[in-house]
Amino acid sequence: MRILRTAAIAAAATSVLALAACAADDEAPDPTDEATTASSPATGATDGATAGEAAGTVTVVTHDSFFVDDALLADLEAESGLTVEFVAPGDAGILVNQLVLTKDAPLGDVVYGVDNTFATRATEAGVFAAYSPTASAAGDAAAYAIPGAEDLLTAVDFSDVCLNYDLAAFPDGAPALADLTDPAFAGQVSVTNPATSSPGLAFMLATVAEFGEDGWAGWWEDMRANDVRVTASWSDTYYTDFSAPNYGGDYPIVLSYASSPPYEVADGEPATAAMLDTCFRQVEYAGVLEGAANPEGAQAVVEWMLSDAFQAALPENMYVYPVSSSVEVPAEWAEFAPLADDPATLDPATIDAHRDAWIDAWTAAVLD
Repeated sequence: MRILRTAAIAAAATSVLALAACAADDEAPDPTDEATTASSPATGATDGATAGEAAGTVTVVTHDSFFVDDALLADLEAESGLTVEFVAPGDAGILVNQLVLTKDAPLGDVVYGVDNTFATRATEAGVFAAYSPTASAAGDAAAYAIPGAEDLLTAVDFSDVCLNYDLAAFPDGAPALADLTDPAFAGQVSVTNPATSSPGLAFMLATVAEFGEDGWAGWWEDMRANDVRVTASWSDTYYTDFSAPNYGGDYPIVLSYASSPPYEVADGEPATAAMLDTCFRQVEYAGVLEGAANPEGAQAVVEWMLSDAFQAALPENMYVYPVSSSVEVPAEWAEFAPLADDPATLDPATIDAHRDAWIDAWTAAVLD
């Protein structure tokens, strides 16, 4: 199963690079997202356009791990009359930076993949145009709205960023987060840099929430002394460093998602599990870009992303939970990918106010 997943991600990256080359801008590289087709025409808000009314080319700006199944994309284009292109500047952090830098000449029409760790940076910069979708999952999406930006960003999916561990290395169960500074776990943990990786940023925020303003940086200093490994991207940490059977790296504890373990199950037996006391709840959003050349097409894409078909495809293709309460996740997720009962969260405004200073403090504690 993992081999298929790896192949899918590789194919996704190739697809994004090719599509980005065809689009107006160039750029590319990193990890997670997908799409599917609405079973009925997507409807816009009062002044919006239905999928059937939209036309022309619509450019979706996303992070470099976005994946869209060719058949599902073809269904959308056939139903809507749109031609869909993609631009992928980089990871979620790079994506937001590019959106802000190009807000007066936007890279496309609609964005997907801005998460709650970076959302307020983009909303306060005036990147998004107001739009409130009316698709069937719009009510569920509203539960994840960014305060003050309810009509600017629409939640599409969520996931828990957590440490994952190799069950063979810890047959009696994983250590607690606070215990990882113990010399017994020296050289056993690989994480990603919060300055270059959105999972890395989410996990750093989890430690802020867990240890508080006065204690989180000290925990990281202790982790540095305990030989924590830091990589630039999720794929480096997971695919290269993880000691799980499919990868054979040297680190039995790595940063990933609570939804990763089902894809490591072989013959009904799990090989990994998530450390649910280490999780940060990450939410991804879509939004119409201010100054979009095709705002009606952008609105149709947002509606499509809330359709039952798109939402139902999220778990298998993007390894995230749909916001829609009307679709079911795969049965094995209940057993092998449970969500954290009490994930770490921080107010988006608090994140925005302290993000850069926290990243600087993390860098000083771990890398300098």
